[in-house]
Amino acid sequence: MPATSLQTFKARFFRALAHPTRIRILETLIKGDRSVQELQEALDLEQPVVSQQLAVLRNQGIVTSAKQGLSVRYALRDPAIEELLTVARRIFDNHLVDTGSMLKELRREARRA
Repeated sequence: MPATSLQTFKARFFRALAHPTRIRILETLIKGDRSVQELQEALDLEQPVVSQQLAVLRNQGIVTSAKQGLSVRYALRDPAIEELLTVARRIFDNHLVDTGSMLKELRREARRA
């Protein structure tokens, strides 16, 4: 069965999030809008890298851009992105707890052997 247009949209959305630099940009933008230069400084990245990743996020409608004077300010299009990243962090924490439990069990087994 072929994917629906909504499923395709969701896949593109999550693909746009699937890069460490883009996640870092979003985590920075949660605190408020920023220019490319401010993002560069906050993330210690070169301008072309920041611009390239912002273009991906902008093309998927995840961030917006607005010209202010001589600079362009970037912001989250939807504040729910913060909630999404918070939920993802909880999922990862749960996974790490499970992984930690399995590691402890594995170590106990190794000591018994």
